[in-house]
Order: sequence, then structure tokens, then C-alpha cells
Amino acid sequence: MVDYTKAEARAWAKEKFVGTIAVTHPSFTPDFSAINENAIRHDIVKLKELGFAGTLLVAEVNITPEENARITAIAREAAGPDFALFFHAIFGTLEENIRAVKLAEQAGADRALLAYPASFWPTSYDEVFDYTKRFTDATDLATMLFPLPAWGFERIHPAGMSIEFVRRVLDAMPSIVAIKAEQGYPGIPGVMEMYHHFREEVVISCPIEAETIPLMSQLDFQFSGTSNTNWMSDYYPRAFDLARNGQWEKAMELYWQVNPARAANTAVSGTSTPGTNMINRTQWKYQEWLAGFNGGALRPPSAKLPDRFMKQFRAALEASGLPVTDAPDKEFVRGRVQA
Repeated sequence: MVDYTKAEARAWAKEKFVGTIAVTHPSFTPDFSAINENAIRHDIVKLKELGFAGTLLVAEVNITPEENARITAIAREAAGPDFALFFHAIFGTLEENIRAVKLAEQAGADRALLAYPASFWPTSYDEVFDYTKRFTDATDLATMLFPLPAWGFERIHPAGMSIEFVRRVLDAMPSIVAIKAEQGYPGIPGVMEMYHHFREEVVISCPIEAETIPLMSQLDFQFSGTSNTNWMSDYYPRAFDLARNGQWEKAMELYWQVNPARAANTAVSGTSTPGTNMINRTQWKYQEWLAGFNGGALRPPSAKLPDRFMKQFRAALEASGLPVTDAPDKEFVRGRVQA
């Protein structure tokens, strides 16, 4: 149970949505029949050690709502009360997302990221509004709105989520407390427009670290998430904290130091995401494994990651002066932590 009401959610978020938020993928036993609970604990503890303020518990993989709730409970136990745990509303239907969020809320999630599944194909804003409201009505969790081209809402408006639509949502749904603004991605038009219009009412998040740190020379961000920046170890919490506290020049020194890793991430992601409107979660899991997280193959069906991209990521971390395992890549599919 959360310790705020829907009427209090935005004030709560202004206080609690602070810092950088990572992502955590499920880990499984070798036969994929169950969750690897030890691996989940390992990954959550490592995020805290690196300075992240919370994580998104990724559900855009082959898991059930019940398994997601168990992961949430393990994460809450490992993290303690002051670590942000985002429920990922990306199950197959609205009804399944509502069932899953109720389970996750009981298990310890304290906020939600609202995504829209492939089965949802609206042709009007009324449909998007109805979906969004039915979800927020069904949960007490403070929820982050997520404008993103992957949903296909550009068939309704070129921005995907227009100013007028966001205004309508904020007026009707008090538990929408933040906007993960990626309209027009790749690029910054969405975050700039959302910041311009709505920063006094809700928290505006730019999750793309390549944009966030430079933009902080002009924009006052308190929160950035969710994204897989944890593959670069503690770089992003450090740089974000420096930029927030009057040391933007030092943040930019770190920014340029890790540019080889950033460039590799952009290049490899560009081979899959634009054509599928999906993230290669095996890629993100491998990147995390390089940095000391559990890794491990995802439950099938799941994407693969070619050897040449693995080598590219490993070399990029080395070139950036960031931590990288010396274990051979074949160890990735096994995972680092025994069940």
C-alpha cells in the first residue's frame, strides 16, 4: 500500500521523484521454469550501491503478472522502503495490466510507468484517454505518462501526444504525476514542449542521458528515468547529481569520457529498434551483465544479440574507462548468480 492518496500524488512526486532511475530485467532459473530470486536481489542491491534512486521492473518480456509481483516483492525486500520501484504497464491488454498492477502494488511497487501494448490500436484521442483513465482509476499508484512514437499515436496527431491531449489527461487524472517525454524521439521536441507547458504541475523526465546532461545547462531537471544507463555503472547518477548541484562543467567532463559507450549503444540499438518499435531486451541484459549485473538469457521467445555487437559493447566500456567484466561472453547466458 502506498502512503499517499491520489489527491496528494503530485505533491508526493515533487518530493520523491528525484535522481536517476535504472531498469531491472527478470532473471530465471536455468530451465526457465521460475524466477531466479537470488539474481533479482543481486541486481537491486547493485543498483543501490551505484547510486540509483530506483528502477523500472521490466515486464516487456515473457513473464506472468504473478511472477512480476514476486519480482516486485523480492526487489522491495532487497531495496528497503526508500527505493523507487516502477510497475511496468506493458502486459498484453488493459485488463491484464490492471490485474498486474494490483498485484504489484500489493507486493511493494510505489509508482507506475504507463505504456500501451501492441494490441491497443487507437484512431482517436478519446480511445487513448479512456485507456489511460481506466488504468489510473484502477490503481492508487502515482503514474508517469509516457509519450513515445512506439505507441503509434502519430496516426492521431504528429506529436503522438499533443499539448491539448496532455492537458486533458492532467485535468482529469490527478494520479498522473510525471511525464516521460519522448515525443519526436530521437530528438528533444517532446521534452522541451512538456517542460515549457507542464513543469509547474508535474515532474518532467528526459530519460535519454545523451540529451539530459547537456540540457541541464538550461533546464532544471530533478529526475531522469527510466532507462538502461546502469550498464555504464555509476556514471549517470554521478553526472546527474553534479549537474543538479551547480557543477555542470564537471558533469560534461564525465559525459565526454563515456562517449564511446554512448556511441556503441546508439549504433547497436539502431539496428533493431527503429524497425520493430521494440527494445532488444537481450541486448540490454547483456549490457548490464558486462557491468556486473546478473545477466542471463531471457525466457523464450526472446531476441538474440550477435557476437559482433557484444564485442562492440565490451570495447566501448573499456574505451570509456568504465567497469567491464573479463568473463567470456558464453557466461552471459548462464547468468552471474546461481538460483
